[in-house]
Formats: sequence, structure tokens, C-alpha cells
Amino acid sequence: MRAILSGLALILTATSFGTAAAAAPVHAIAMHGEPALPADFKNFPYVNPDVKKGGKISYGVVGSFDSLNPFILKSMRTTARGMWDPEYGNLVYESLMQRSRDEAFTMYGLLAETVEWDDDRTFIQFNLNPKARWADGQPVTAEDVIFSFELLRDKGRVPFSNRMAKVAKLEKVGERSVRFTFTEDADRELPLLLGLSPVLPKHAIDLATFDQTTLKPPLGSGPYRVAEVKPGERIVYKRNPDYWAKDLPSKVGQDNYDEISVEYFLQENSLFEAFKKGEIDIYPEGSATKWARGYDFPAVRSGEVVKETFTPKTPSGMLGIVFNTRRPMFDNLKLRQGLALVFDFEWVNKNLFDSAYTRTQSYWQNSALSFLGAPADDRELGLIGDARDRINPAILDGTYRLPVTDASGRDRNVLRVAVSLMREAGYQIKDGKMVDPQGKPLAFEIMSQNAGQEKIALAYQRFLAPLGIQASVRTVDDSQYQQRSQSFDYDVIIKSFPSTLSPGIEQAGRWTSQARDRQGSDNFAGVADKDVDRMVNNILQARTSEDFTAAVRAHDRLLVNNSYLVPLYHLDAQWVARRKHIGRPDTMPLYGYQLPTWWDQNAQ
Repeated sequence: MRAILSGLALILTATSFGTAAAAAPVHAIAMHGEPALPADFKNFPYVNPDVKKGGKISYGVVGSFDSLNPFILKSMRTTARGMWDPEYGNLVYESLMQRSRDEAFTMYGLLAETVEWDDDRTFIQFNLNPKARWADGQPVTAEDVIFSFELLRDKGRVPFSNRMAKVAKLEKVGERSVRFTFTEDADRELPLLLGLSPVLPKHAIDLATFDQTTLKPPLGSGPYRVAEVKPGERIVYKRNPDYWAKDLPSKVGQDNYDEISVEYFLQENSLFEAFKKGEIDIYPEGSATKWARGYDFPAVRSGEVVKETFTPKTPSGMLGIVFNTRRPMFDNLKLRQGLALVFDFEWVNKNLFDSAYTRTQSYWQNSALSFLGAPADDRELGLIGDARDRINPAILDGTYRLPVTDASGRDRNVLRVAVSLMREAGYQIKDGKMVDPQGKPLAFEIMSQNAGQEKIALAYQRFLAPLGIQASVRTVDDSQYQQRSQSFDYDVIIKSFPSTLSPGIEQAGRWTSQARDRQGSDNFAGVADKDVDRMVNNILQARTSEDFTAAVRAHDRLLVNNSYLVPLYHLDAQWVARRKHIGRPDTMPLYGYQLPTWWDQNAQ
């Protein structure tokens, strides 16, 4: 039917290019509903439009890099931060559209001045801004856009390599326009994801060597150029004074420094010491203990360093100890459920974190997308279908909560339930060891990346030991961690799954069967479940806000029910320490503080 209707639309509304006509071109597109800002908006509400640009800033990261190409698999060794970066900003490369951080998922014009699409989202057309230029002064063309998508399809890494999978036709229409026509199974988020994809210069890229690592400074259309590279240690970016979009509404009040440096450190402690000495200007803090006790140093006491707490209006996300279900032992739901109960959050929170954290019970906690406190209604039950029989009734009615222990590390009541679940899985304690039906001891390795993760892993090891479960902990260096993560070479790993108010295709990369064996994907748990696949598809196909909320909640219920990980904890706030000369806007957007909108108050 959709194909018939699309065909009629082609006949009735054909343009001079022989393709379907869209509604009038628009300045912005939203996943659900309408954009918040009008076509004549001057700037995003969370920037300082009158900021004085200049000065410099120094960021610090733990890790290394061996390439300046962020779009290929070989460059995923921490990566060269800043090239294509949601935290520091896309300094060198740009996308067709710019996302507003004050709306769930809405995008405004950047390289594309306007957009055209139909209500069914069977296609999207990006009309390029005639002012758009590469750093060498050449115009950004429709040919560049087509070249970029085809290049990343053939030689890029996930998710860039997947963006064309459901594009039936990519064509140039008119002088500066590119149209993507979708296959019938394309989801409604795809047009927005295309708008967020990078555009690369056709005239400055060697096809033969694109998928090889390189430290040669690339050509982009963004606000900065690479000025200095010290392999694995430092990248320095300098502002392009001729940046074409500096006065564009979606870029006003951003990219405020003349120079940005990204410094790399082998350990978190080294990075923090550099911040204390003034070598690094901003330090996002993730440790409750350090935030409470670690900032009694001279720069804080003198006011040179400012500590700030921000409260975003976004879901909690999920940090967890992830079971790799590709390992036969973890392909057992009852065992995973039992192992999850053994982790004593109350002990960890009290003894390691000064009781600063909240236990995470849902992937979208603190938002209307969470199942917590929300019984599944008829709309949601219709989406869940037969999977309803697999889901814990308490999860279905929204009353489910993880048990609260006595914080002893050995709560007998909780451990009794855990052992019962393991017994249902075929395990029993024999001669002080937990063994499977063949008498093989239950043993696995927890791979950690840093001291913070190691601390959690060692605590879990302690909780498991009384049950005769042998958990070893191995902390590996950054490069080994990246390699083993990408190839799923681990038993158990600690990973974070950030959540947004507009979950979409990233859920497919994390949880669906298609991503299970695709190296470099985020399906760290090795999930291959037809019901989970269906839940993700429900999210991607939702047309109304009501359908979308129901789809996310159903997905949330199934993930929690299936115990792919041990839920850990979250903060309801963001902690950031900064040098006092780094200024920031007074208004904070929905998603929390935005570093690309901050500035150097010493700028002359």
C-alpha cells in the first residue's frame, strides 16, 4: 500500500526533476512534534550571543590516539578528540544540520540551509547553504555530500557505515540539493541521522588510503584547523578566521576560543594533577568521593578553581557490570538474575562513595520514558505482545525495584534469593564452590579499564566469593581495552549506556541481533533476542509521542527483565571544576552544560 501511495504522489506532485515534491522547505526538523524555534531565530537560547571571542582553553583526556580520522575502525584507539566530538564540539568536520541541546531531538540548518520531506518520511532533501565553504575556500557541493555518504558506507566504521543501508536512492537535484529516498523498511529517525552525518571534501580525500590511519591534518568545513599534532600526546586546534558559519544562528555564541588544545594522559590521576597545576582548564568530575574530599588544594581555596553542580533534565542512563552472553555460561537468564542480586549497592555506596549515588533501576530513570511507577497500559501491552509472558509481573506493573540490602556485603535474605535463582539455572554449591550440572566451577574474569572500574569490580568479587564464585579482576591498558571491547573478547565488562529523551537507532547498535557479531558495535552484552529486536523497531517506527513513550517503556521493561547487566548507580547532577577565567552562559539547556558555548574571559 505504501508503495502504491508513494507512486500516486509521484504522479500527482512530480517536479521538473521527476521526483516527489515535498512541503515547502523548512529551517528545522524534529523527531516528534514541531521545532521550538521559529525560522527567524537568532541563536540558541543557551548561548551568550554577545560573547567576546578569543583566548584559549586546554582540555584533558585519558588515553591516546594514533590517527586524525575519526570515521574509520582503525582510529578507535581513544580517538583524536575534537575532530568529531559531541563534548568539545565538531571542530574540524561538520554535519548537514546542527542539533539543539535544549530539545529532545530537533535539528536546525548548518551546511544545509533548508530541508524538505514528506509526512511519511519516505525521503528527505537537504538544500545546501550557498555560503558553505571548506577551509581552503572551495564551496561545499552536492557532490561532496554524495561522495561522503558513499565513502563512509564503503570504508567507514559503525554507525557511519550503516547510514545508507535503507537508502534506496541518493541523487543530486538542482544546483545545491541532495535527496535521499528511503526503502520501505526505513525507520522515521533515519532522516534526522542523515542530517547529523559528517560531510567530507571530495577534492581533498584519497579514496585508496582513506581507511588507513593518518596524522596528516585534514581539511574540513568547521570552525577550526589542526595546527599541531604530537602523536598520542597533544592536538592543538586554531580558529579559522574565515569560518563560513560564524554568524549562522545555529552557531552564534559557540566556538569561542582562538586556540583549543587537547592533552592526553596515561592515567586519571595524572590528568587531575595537571588540572590542579593549571595546565588543564576544565575537569568534569565523576567520582563522588573525590568531589567531596579531593578539592582541598590551593587553587580552590583561593578561588582560582570554581566548583559547579549542574542538574540536567535528562534520563539517568545505565552504568552496569555487563555479562557477555556470547559466553555459554551467561546465556542463562536465571544465572544472570542471580548474579545481579549478589551485588550489594548499599555497601558500595556507603563505603566507597559517601552515599552520594542513587541506584539505577531503569535505563530511562528520572524521565517519563521509564517504566518505573508506570503500569503497562493497553497501548504498551499491544506492543509487548507475547513477550508479556516472559516479563516479571512487577516489571509490567511498574512496582519492581532491586532489593535494598543491610549494607553488610552479605545480606542473607538477598543472597538466599540469589542462590535460589542460580539453583534454577542448574548451579549448586558443592565443597564450597558454585558448580554447574557437570561439576565445573562457576568462574569468570571482569575486565576493567581504570582504577574506578577496578574498585567496583573488586567489590563485586568480594560479594561473589562467599557463594563459591571465582571472579578474577583484570585491569588492562587503554589500547588493549579498546581492542578487546571491539572484538567482544571478555567475560564481563563495565560499560555505560547513556540515555536521551529521544532514543533511536543507537538502541539497535546496543541490543539487536544484527549488531551482536558486528565488531565495533555497542552490543557488549551479545544480545540476540527477537522480542528485543521488535521493541527497538517499535521505537524507530513510532509516529506519535504517545506511541513513542509506550515503545521506549516496553523496551525498558524487557531490558531490565532480561538482566543483561548488574545495574550500578547514577548521579542526578553533573560536577564540573573550571579555572575561574573560563566563563559560561547563565542558561543551561535540557541536556546539561555545553562546553562549546563556554569562553575565555581573558580574551582581548
